[in-house]
Amino acid sequence: MNTDTLIKVESISKKFCRSLKRSLWYGVQDIGSELIGRSRGSELRQDEFWAVKDVNFELRRGECLGLIGHNGAGKSTLLKMLNGLIKPDQGSITMKGRVGALIELGTGFNPILTGRENIYNNGAVLGFTKKEIDQKFDAIVEFSEIGDFLDTPVQNYSSGMKVRLGFAVAAQMEPDILLIDEVLAVGDMSFVLKCYNLIDKLLQKSAMILVSHNVPQIARTATHIMFMDKGINLLHTSDVPLGISEYYKRQTVKTSDYAGSEEAELLDLRLVHKGVNYRKEDELMIEYGDGLQIEIDILCKEKVHEPYIYLAFYDRLQRGFAEVMNFQDYIRIPEIMGKVSFSLSINSLPFSQGRYSLAIGFSDKTHGIMFRSQSVIYFTVHGKTHGWTPIQLSPEWKLKEN
Repeated sequence: MNTDTLIKVESISKKFCRSLKRSLWYGVQDIGSELIGRSRGSELRQDEFWAVKDVNFELRRGECLGLIGHNGAGKSTLLKMLNGLIKPDQGSITMKGRVGALIELGTGFNPILTGRENIYNNGAVLGFTKKEIDQKFDAIVEFSEIGDFLDTPVQNYSSGMKVRLGFAVAAQMEPDILLIDEVLAVGDMSFVLKCYNLIDKLLQKSAMILVSHNVPQIARTATHIMFMDKGINLLHTSDVPLGISEYYKRQTVKTSDYAGSEEAELLDLRLVHKGVNYRKEDELMIEYGDGLQIEIDILCKEKVHEPYIYLAFYDRLQRGFAEVMNFQDYIRIPEIMGKVSFSLSINSLPFSQGRYSLAIGFSDKTHGIMFRSQSVIYFTVHGKTHGWTPIQLSPEWKLKEN
């Protein structure tokens, strides 16, 4: 496989202005400076800020850079500079080959033209002749699944249809460089899976930059990780699990307030790991397969009959994937009142590397649900590998002789 460098970014920076009026005036000043050959200064003027600051990296054919960071970290601004939509204030960008980009919904589409016409327009922008587009046209239509709406103006497409068409054009044209920014989050799951299968094939011959808040999807595809915060590249590594682990460590998560009712309230929920107590304000990191103890303090303000505790584990995207529902198989209490404490131990958590939280619910036969609190406490699992799903199994393998 040809591993030549397709993207080279050297110390690029981009600043914006919070004030529209000042931004227009600064733009006029900058154009004037360029006309007389004077370079723009690196000093920030009033209301300006760095959206991207001094970013460097190289990407070769066959490599995928997973770009992660919070909203406003500068990821989309960086991709727009790479695609030529905006100009960096400092630094240089070298791109080799054809570039396919999915940066924003509908980018590159003329809304009043039909899907058919936009396919030819986008193909021409990528540098393909009409004959070459004709050869790929059927494959684009088949992949996008919009055959019934091919001659409908794109302005009448749903967001999902725009994503399907945009990805089909960008991917089926087999670009040397593919830039993808979060747009796959809009499509339905069957199409997203189809896209990732195609990405696996394209990656053999192209360089990719993938931006997503879905870290398992990043981990599935990326060969390198770049973690950005406030426009600054905090970490760039080919060790994908390490990069994702650092991203989770630096997250600041505001946990929900404990929910209470007239009958009962949650006083405290603690995690105990290797004999150390961790509360919601603490940062707990455990290794894959470690055991975990959960301690719960509840105040019953009136008599509670046959209480029931429900626990659920959620991933970073607040998707529930594991539950504890066997409380009454172990503890049967006819009636309680006042403060009461419970403890449960899980011998081994086979969770993939990632950030997780616990939700808790408390109910009884008389009152029903007395409280339920989402994301009461967070913890992070660290492991050697990062899976696409929250649960990682460790079976015993054997080679069978034929």
